[in-house]
Amino acid sequence: MSASTSTIESVLVENRVFPPPAACEQAARVSGMAGYEALCAEAERDFEGFWARLARENVQWTKPFTRTLDESNAPFFQWFADDETLAAMEMEPYELTGLYHGSPVGEKSMFDGMRLPDRIHLYRQPLLAEWCETGVDLRDLIAHVVVHEVGHHFGLSDDDMHALEDAV
Repeated sequence: MSASTSTIESVLVENRVFPPPAACEQAARVSGMAGYEALCAEAERDFEGFWARLARENVQWTKPFTRTLDESNAPFFQWFADDETLAAMEMEPYELTGLYHGSPVGEKSMFDGMRLPDRIHLYRQPLLAEWCETGVDLRDLIAHVVVHEVGHHFGLSDDDMHALEDAV
């Protein structure tokens, strides 16, 4: 193919850039690539604060929100465990990466009546912090936390699971 930047070199790679017309760029909420890059940098510096700011500036709230992200209903994840859970477990926000909610298999009975289904919460921000700190592959870290919490489903304690990990 030609060395020209106006032609497609490969159907698998597209590197051409098509800037918008100047009038469109000036009227846009994000003015050009510099504005976009500034927003990306702000989000990287303070992701939760970034979204909180946008929500406060662009949405009329009848009651102001007090927490930026709390997706505690499965299959959604929350950034931090709630204060009550952290206090009960005597943990700091970045220490808790996952939590099993439910009754272990050996403790369930048909006489229990209606219950919420068992569920596992994964806490995004602590997982990302541990990933950055340890350098472990993120998929491996998430798999480790899920397996750990599934162990609780089967009635294993933290000590039981640590002993199994040490034996491997």
